[in-house]
Amino acid sequence: QVQLVESGGGLVQPGGSLRLSCAASGSIFSINVMGWYRQAPGKQRELVATITSGGNIVYADSVKGRFTISRDNANNTVYLQMNSLKPEDTAVYYCNADHIVAPSTQYFNYWGQGTQVTVSS
Repeated sequence: QVQLVESGGGLVQPGGSLRLSCAASGSIFSINVMGWYRQAPGKQRELVATITSGGNIVYADSVKGRFTISRDNANNTVYLQMNSLKPEDTAVYYCNADHIVAPSTQYFNYWGQGTQVTVSS
């Protein structure tokens, strides 16, 4: 069974930085796309950033220039470096892995449990 385990959330002051990590565990051959989404209270879940195994990256306009996504394909891990954080970045951040190729099976649109990021003074 595949699991996505996130870490790195917390409370930070405006202008501060946090780094989120998400490691996929289990018997995995490859993962096509890994990414981060977020959901603030009373709002829909939204894209933050995604990265393919080949390194193609998409960012939401709201985080361009402040957040950096990266991944370690060998360890099935994706990172999100968040700088210049704003109160409006406060949300639960979810890791996503799409098209996981495993022995004898594939998984699509897999989610982590979420990690809280709070930006407040």
